[in-house]
Amino acid sequence: MKTNARKYPFGAVAALLGLVAVPIQAAALHVAVAANFLGPLQNLAPLFERASGNQLIISSSSSGQLYTQIKQGAPFAVFLSADLDKPQRLESEGLTVPGSRFVYAVGALVLWSPKPGLVDSAGKVLQAQQYRFIAIANPQTAPYGTAAQQVLTKLGLWEPLNRDRKLVTGENINQAWQFAASGNVDLAFVALSQVLGADGTIAGSSWLVPQTLYDRIEQAGVIIAHTSEQAAAQVFMNWLRTDPAALSAIRSAGYQTAN
Repeated sequence: MKTNARKYPFGAVAALLGLVAVPIQAAALHVAVAANFLGPLQNLAPLFERASGNQLIISSSSSGQLYTQIKQGAPFAVFLSADLDKPQRLESEGLTVPGSRFVYAVGALVLWSPKPGLVDSAGKVLQAQQYRFIAIANPQTAPYGTAAQQVLTKLGLWEPLNRDRKLVTGENINQAWQFAASGNVDLAFVALSQVLGADGTIAGSSWLVPQTLYDRIEQAGVIIAHTSEQAAAQVFMNWLRTDPAALSAIRSAGYQTAN
């Protein structure tokens, strides 16, 4: 099943609070964001608009698909990946503004089911295999899918689950979540941010996967060199890296930040 990148426009806000360096004219800033950070960025957008007057136009897909689109000349100004690798590759290929790359969030992987009691707090449900299907994002294009594969491999389950055809692959982490939320699969590896409620709890049942089972998910952002929106992009990236409200919102969504 193919999922096309979607755009989520937000209305510009005229009030300028002087929290960041503001361009002379408000801009419509095109941001490509990894699927796991779509929800948090939607929540960040009105905060940034109030602070800068700039409008965010958001496109979301897997990091790998967005990387390919940027290579093909897609008109993005900012790329917020779910890993370090793809921004680094774009940087080495001369496609980013020098010095613009930084880690804006560190993610966490969760095994989740909407069914209460199915997933235990130690993840033993995986070894028991008392489920029909488990979903992950595509490890070839989605960093959270890569992390899920690392977990299953370390637990000795990658080959058995593939052999028994219990593994369902989503195009990105949002699709993996949708497979579980809809009941088409019993459980899925998802980003913590996708299931963490505003009150800090997780509905259904879940296992926060220990960091020892997968590589640290450092999510980096870069400014794309060919953009005509470079001034607004610089304002946004500085705001995302330093503004207390932005950092607080990112942490509340289930991520760690450098600051």
